[in-house]
Amino acid sequence: MQLDAFNQLSTEQAQAAIAHCVAIPRWRQAVAAARPYASTAALIALAGELAQEWDETDFAQALTAHPRIGERAAGEEKEAALSRREQAAVGEDATLRQALREANQAYEQRFGHLFLIRAKGRSGEEMLAELRRRLANTPDQERREALAQLREITLLRLEESFA
Repeated sequence: MQLDAFNQLSTEQAQAAIAHCVAIPRWRQAVAAARPYASTAALIALAGELAQEWDETDFAQALTAHPRIGERAAGEEKEAALSRREQAAVGEDATLRQALREANQAYEQRFGHLFLIRAKGRSGEEMLAELRRRLANTPDQERREALAQLREITLLRLEESFA
């Protein structure tokens, strides 16, 4: 999308245009309400500042739209397609997929939510290693890491939307 076109959209259209970035309505509303943006850099900077304000409710909302690492996202919406592309590095390796399933299960039992990681640019083995490493975190440490990963995912998707 071109920044000028984004600046000209209605508020509802602007929110819809960035809905694939993260399932946090108040973030999308705030990003859309701050238009017009003088540059893509200004848009990304403000979006990043707004992402620093996310709380437990926002985190829970965002989790609803993320598949488990190693599982194929279902659906035809843009976010599902992005998740499938971002996790392509997992491939069809049955051993890796099984290890990810087991590690995901252990993670969810320990922390009560699914594991979030910026998959883009990481191999399946790297994601598995990171999942296993983070199992040793305290709940507070893990919440901070998971939120940081959610911010990375969101801003990466936003940047790609305006590239």
